[in-house]
Amino acid sequence: MQQYLLRLNKENSMAIEKSDVRERRRHRGDQRVTIEDVAKQAGVAPITVSRALSSPGKVSVKLRERVERAVALLGYVPNLIAGGLASAGTRVIPVIVPSLSILTFIEVVHGIQQTLENAGYQVLLGSTDFDLDRETSLIDSVLGYSPSGVILTGLRHRDRTVNRLKTWGRPVVEIMELGDPCIDMNVGVENTQVGACMARHLLAQGYQRIAFAGVGMSRDYRAMQRYEGHRQELAAAGVESCLLFHTDEPSSYEAGKRVFLDTLAARPDIEAIHFANDNLAAGAILEANRRGIRVPEDLAIGGYLGLSLGEHLTPRLTTVVVPRFEMGVKAAKLMLERLEGRSPATSRVDIGYQLAVREST
Repeated sequence: MQQYLLRLNKENSMAIEKSDVRERRRHRGDQRVTIEDVAKQAGVAPITVSRALSSPGKVSVKLRERVERAVALLGYVPNLIAGGLASAGTRVIPVIVPSLSILTFIEVVHGIQQTLENAGYQVLLGSTDFDLDRETSLIDSVLGYSPSGVILTGLRHRDRTVNRLKTWGRPVVEIMELGDPCIDMNVGVENTQVGACMARHLLAQGYQRIAFAGVGMSRDYRAMQRYEGHRQELAAAGVESCLLFHTDEPSSYEAGKRVFLDTLAARPDIEAIHFANDNLAAGAILEANRRGIRVPEDLAIGGYLGLSLGEHLTPRLTTVVVPRFEMGVKAAKLMLERLEGRSPATSRVDIGYQLAVREST
């Protein structure tokens, strides 16, 4: 089944985007698209749809293509569990994040898990490695097991993913990023504002040559959003604004050390570095200490996240604190309100952030 779902091509994605809006709306809410709906759309019997999905080799190529087009058009999700349990939904809620090795997401997941488990639900974790196609594959897989809802990261997804979740008819919460439109509900922060916040602080401290340093930014578009906020703030102040240094490796203390040294090698005149996260900033501070580079006298360093580690560095790290555990709790509570048949007061929550000024700047 999963091989079939992954086989749908870009042409089907375009068909989804251009499909009849009235047909989509007919299947919103509690009424899910059924195998009978797909059969009617394809002009075949339900048993033909079943065979095309479970045993593609048993039907002709022409019939299989008709079924695939109908599935894509209607956003049909095959049930992989039986009868009443499938229609009612299991007490499982998938949480899909870009990485399970970055503390950012671990703390958010902890807040989600604690809140949902207290209400009698179980969390199923999935990691995309910042790959939107992998996210689509995971969504295709988990929806077939009829979860009660889905929590996923960010507001950017493949059209196929958005279409499936919108026509699915159960609660969806997107986290980490705040914006519009969202699939259903949204809890996060406005990343360009977060990036601008640190840039304003560094400018207020009198620094003029300020770089932004990160890793994996070709995939982590939320880090790029923070860089854009940083860049706009510097440009508005009339100082050099496009000093961006990054590598494609995963985030780590070692990566922070390397991008720190690369930045200094390229621009020895840099006065401050705004790092994409606290892990990188910590690696830079540790390396600066080893090399006798005084922070902030010789070079100021700022971060993002508010990891507890930052308070134990020497000097302590100035950072933008985002309440990650609380974000997870709020996302889970929105989900539970919908599952209990209530309408949340708001479906879009700005979790906020706070600048923690310490000795590194």
